[in-house]
Amino acid sequence: MLARSELARFLRERRALLRPDAVGLPADGLRRTPGLRREEVAGLANMSVDYYVRLEQARGPHPSARILDSLTSALRLDAAERLHLFRLAGADPTPPAGPVRRVRPYVSALLRRMPEAAAVVTDAGYDVVGWNPLASALLGDLGAHPNLARRRFLGEAPIASTAYEEFGAIAVSRLRAAAVRYPRDRRLGSLLAELHAGSEEFRQIWASDPVRSPGHRVKMIDHPSAGRLRLNCDVLAVPDDDQQVVFVTADPGSPTARAFKTLV
Repeated sequence: MLARSELARFLRERRALLRPDAVGLPADGLRRTPGLRREEVAGLANMSVDYYVRLEQARGPHPSARILDSLTSALRLDAAERLHLFRLAGADPTPPAGPVRRVRPYVSALLRRMPEAAAVVTDAGYDVVGWNPLASALLGDLGAHPNLARRRFLGEAPIASTAYEEFGAIAVSRLRAAAVRYPRDRRLGSLLAELHAGSEEFRQIWASDPVRSPGHRVKMIDHPSAGRLRLNCDVLAVPDDDQQVVFVTADPGSPTARAFKTLV
């Protein structure tokens, strides 16, 4: 009974936090209580109002995974809140539909606040979803839909690096994990098929099932205009969105730090 009551409380609290305009509903003047009405959440979740009311009153049956996914969408829950919802309902979380391909505003702001560092945000499938000007200057033209794994394995990486071999194993390790987490994502599936078809190296590394963590690394690159650069690479995980922010910096006062100033 306690779990059912906690689930009811969680639904009520999250409903109260949502504004109508945030979910595409008209803001029709003053409301007696904050947030959405129960019938609005039920409509967004494609379920009967009576069923949703019973859930909020701790009188309903154990909701199925399909119902919980519908509530996740209706209440605009993030990954951590979705997991909590499933746990309260005593259900095993279904795989998310696919990687998050948007950048949170605070992450975008962080990129802008670090002009002396190159920064790139990648999703679980190595799509580049955010970057700052210095990163573009270091990596070259990222194109309309950049993907670092595609650049690495299909010959689209114009800049040689001492971490070239190591990044291959890191990329495959992360892609294998993404394939397990997002088995229904067509975009990720298409990328993996493209890499398997186009790269013997990718197929060999994939078959070896590497396990790698990003961590801190130092690498050298030969930049076409700035010459030989010594780069510090550090990775910040954004766990709620299954994303990574790679920060590329130079030692203070070094030739690479001086070269950075000429690139932007």
